[in-house]
Amino acid sequence: MPRSQLSESAKYYRDNAKARKKKAETDKKVNARPEQRKKRSELSTARRRAKKRGVNLRGKDMSHTKDGRMVPENSSRNRARQGSNGKSTKK
Repeated sequence: MPRSQLSESAKYYRDNAKARKKKAETDKKVNARPEQRKKRSELSTARRRAKKRGVNLRGKDMSHTKDGRMVPENSSRNRARQGSNGKSTKK
């Protein structure tokens, strides 16, 4: 991917090997947590079921809603919602 299309953080980690290594270690710990593994499993299962139903998932993630359902949502919109200013982190 051309450098001009990378996010700021991707550019930073590409240029800073020490920081990239530290982030990889942190990510490895986070992704090994039981609650994170369960969440990943639920999302994978929901995505697999949606594909089986014929839903077009290109460029989309499965997003948790306030009522507990999982629906396809644009990846950038889903990942950008961080719950700032007391707002809900769910769609």
